[in-house]
Amino acid sequence: MAKKKPTILVVNDDGITAPGIKVLLEEMQKIGNVVVVAPDSPQSGMGHAITIGRPLRLDKIDLYEGVEMYKCSGTPVDCVKLAVNKIFKGKKPDLCVSGINHGLNYSINVLYSGTMSAAVEGAIEDIPSIGFSLDDFSHHADFSHCRPYIRTIAQQVLSNGLQKATLLNVNFPHISKELKGIKICRQATAKWFEEFDERLDPYNREYFWMTGKFQLLDRGEDTDAHALSNGYVSIVPTQFDMTAHHTITELNSWSFDVQ
Repeated sequence: MAKKKPTILVVNDDGITAPGIKVLLEEMQKIGNVVVVAPDSPQSGMGHAITIGRPLRLDKIDLYEGVEMYKCSGTPVDCVKLAVNKIFKGKKPDLCVSGINHGLNYSINVLYSGTMSAAVEGAIEDIPSIGFSLDDFSHHADFSHCRPYIRTIAQQVLSNGLQKATLLNVNFPHISKELKGIKICRQATAKWFEEFDERLDPYNREYFWMTGKFQLLDRGEDTDAHALSNGYVSIVPTQFDMTAHHTITELNSWSFDVQ
């Protein structure tokens, strides 16, 4: 008897027409049955936002031949929620993959990323999940060097599974770097230092345009930032339990007596 192909949910935050999601769904078609649910427009930087107080629309479209695809009016997380509840009707897919994002989602960026939040939502739904991102913001980014790694990583997750409440954050260096392999890493410590450019609109009302610089505050050689800068694909095992477990003992030593 032929082994049943896994069912794979493909999502992203750059929108359903982004080149990155096309590459991802093509690679997933080689190993399973693919269902795509993605925002109808770019949703970068949405984090784990969900839509409340306005309707969500989910429309089936024929963008690529032979692929079951839906565009969603909501956020990347909305896409996963609607896929689980309305398309799969509670029967979970075998894998959820998000991306390929145009731009890195390493270090602190994991908190802001719509790509990673979609994968996190998959993990919350107890679906083995992976977020994929590339160090190239260009619409015409070259993803060719990512393809074999994407298949290998996805197949390993399907074969071995992931621990409950965890997922993988995978980032690829720019194609100009010679890929040396894969590094399992920790998330580097970094911060965005924002600046807000003050401007006036045609009605002389003040508005702000956010800019900023990313500053790496971590020189460790076991981080995703170090791996990427040295030509490696970084894989960071990620969890959505944000409890700072190491501080519980300390907090229990404090006095909270209310007078």
